[in-house]
Amino acid sequence: MMTDPIADMLTRIRNAQAVGKATVVLPMSKLKHAVAGLLAREGWLETVATQKGATGRDELTLTLRYRKPGVPKITSIRRVSTPGRRVYVTRGAIPQVKRGTGIAVLSTSKGLLTNREARKQGLGGEVICEVY
Repeated sequence: MMTDPIADMLTRIRNAQAVGKATVVLPMSKLKHAVAGLLAREGWLETVATQKGATGRDELTLTLRYRKPGVPKITSIRRVSTPGRRVYVTRGAIPQVKRGTGIAVLSTSKGLLTNREARKQGLGGEVICEVY
């Protein structure tokens, strides 16, 4: 049984980039699709697609982005808030990742936002992950 599907998704992305894979296929969920869509919108992933798998369940297919062959766009991707230790920030304590070159994904009352978007809208929330 998987207790943290977001951590599993991030680990699959990290492992696939370590061996130079072009795509990652994982089980579909609304939260994983939203996080992947945000990463694609911010330029960390190429594309995000859903499709029916061999078992009939929906699958999420992520196309990874590379700077040049063998050099992944994502240097580090890590889970911040875990099921056992939730990390919440106020609007004044939103983290800045690598002096603005990376992003933090926050779950706010307005949905998933990057740290820049949350700061601009004056919202705090749960820090899901950091990417740089």
